[in-house]
Amino acid sequence: MIQEEKSFEPSHYQAGPVHGLMNEFEPGTRTLPAGSRIDPRFRTLPTDIVLDKDVAVTLRDGVTIRVDVFRPAGTEKVPVIVAWSPYGKNHGTAPSVLGLFTMLGIDNGTLSGLQKFEGPDPAYWCAQGYAVCNPDPRGIANSEGDSVMFGRQEGQDCHDLIEWLAVQDWCTGKVAMSGTSYLAIAQWFTAAEQPPHLAAINPWEGLSDVYRDLVLRGGMPDIGFAERLQKQSYEGNNLREDILTEAERHPLVDELWEDKVPRFERVTVPAYVVASYSNTLHTAGTFRGWRRIASEDKWLRIHNTQEWPDYYDEEHVEDLRRFFDHYLKGEDNGWEQTPRVRYSLLDLEGGDRVDLAADSFPPADVTRTKYYLDARSRTLTTAQPAEGAQAAYRAESKSALASFVVGFAEETTMVGYPMARLWVEADGADDMDLFVLVQKLDRHGTPLQQFTVPGRSAMLHDLTEHGASVLRYKGSNGRLRVSARHLDKALATEDVPAHSFDRIEKLSPGEVVDVEIDLLPIGLVFHPGEQLRLVVSAQNALGGLMPMTRDYIPRNSGQHIIHTGGDRASYLQLPVKNA
Repeated sequence: MIQEEKSFEPSHYQAGPVHGLMNEFEPGTRTLPAGSRIDPRFRTLPTDIVLDKDVAVTLRDGVTIRVDVFRPAGTEKVPVIVAWSPYGKNHGTAPSVLGLFTMLGIDNGTLSGLQKFEGPDPAYWCAQGYAVCNPDPRGIANSEGDSVMFGRQEGQDCHDLIEWLAVQDWCTGKVAMSGTSYLAIAQWFTAAEQPPHLAAINPWEGLSDVYRDLVLRGGMPDIGFAERLQKQSYEGNNLREDILTEAERHPLVDELWEDKVPRFERVTVPAYVVASYSNTLHTAGTFRGWRRIASEDKWLRIHNTQEWPDYYDEEHVEDLRRFFDHYLKGEDNGWEQTPRVRYSLLDLEGGDRVDLAADSFPPADVTRTKYYLDARSRTLTTAQPAEGAQAAYRAESKSALASFVVGFAEETTMVGYPMARLWVEADGADDMDLFVLVQKLDRHGTPLQQFTVPGRSAMLHDLTEHGASVLRYKGSNGRLRVSARHLDKALATEDVPAHSFDRIEKLSPGEVVDVEIDLLPIGLVFHPGEQLRLVVSAQNALGGLMPMTRDYIPRNSGQHIIHTGGDRASYLQLPVKNA
């Protein structure tokens, strides 16, 4: 950890309805009776639940944090599930969350209101013989200290909480972690600290590299969501980490950012990882985490919607319980026979397929296939064009893009990691911000899209027309600032290019360079007559990540030139499933 490199700003917290129900500071133990509900908007409690509220837990450096523990009534010892995030112990009932779920078509009434935002519902888990711990990390609400945004400090803090929970007189000594988004991210860092009593983790979609996934994806300072995260979260009465200032002061990967990448090789606990193809914030990081952790017992499920409805789906909650029952209760329930990979295939016309079994991702029967760009015909072809050609666009124009298409005469399935290798040149500039998008087109050439949440309201259409990309899937995307093209040979693979982001290599006049761009994983089915379109652009066609999150404005000027064919054969590599 490198505390001296971090930047901080003041934070402020005041209890009130904005933070959800039951947010008042009230240390003590009470029982929430079966059949009751904390508010008419939520489900009734199926069993008596003991709430230990605002319990003090002292960390290794003397800082005291506050946690809520929900546990079954009675004297039988139980395992416990930790939901670690800075959003507040009671934020699951905050008006902003309830309004968001309603807008997205997610029924708040299916939950008890005891859950942390994006975390497990104690009403369900207590009825199944588990406790749930909702902590306020350091610097949040009434917890002491200065809050930090991701990194090893959080891992150590959660390590200490896990070891404290394990020795409580109501606990069996078995502890797990679960949750989506931030609650998933925290699991990578915590598991890397190897707390002795951590028995299993369940990262359900979350980034795993703060530089590459959040603040400087592709080497571009895209801080819209980071700004929202910092300014609207991390509320406490001391200081909070200022990641926006850090991104400005540390534009290249250094020790500050390396501290915000989990030590994957130290993650050895059983892991049930859940991912999707469509979350433009979390997809890359979730797949990266699953690939790189050292756990021998690890499972991956790739769903076809969005993390919140998927996480609270009854069937998926039961599936998670089987995993936890096996590793936290020692039940011989056949979990180990669960396919190591269950993936989905998106049809985008109502015919998605889910829970397809495989031993790996990509599945073994997938072949990396190069589709070469041909600037003369604006097509993609498996035969490399013999003659060189160029496609160009003015980088500052409204139509700053060049696209290439390929049609399919027979059903074609693609599942795995796409990547693009492009030969590019900037005329009148010394750098380029490149955006790449792979779209599916129907038989009439119309781009196909798909909402990832149950809602279909006019407002949801408006929000996702030019932004909120996590809520409407428009295709697999990637991006790269050309001056950040240097590859990290230790991390790059044939499937997934990885860049070091530790140097700047500007372009000279007339210089043509080849760049490799990783795209988000895909699972797509193309029916006869349908097409795939590759779009290379100077603009981000998807807009901001979340509703009302500002989009990144590229630093582009001059003319972008894409070279194809001959000795500069640009191509799109696609994972084609064997027929």
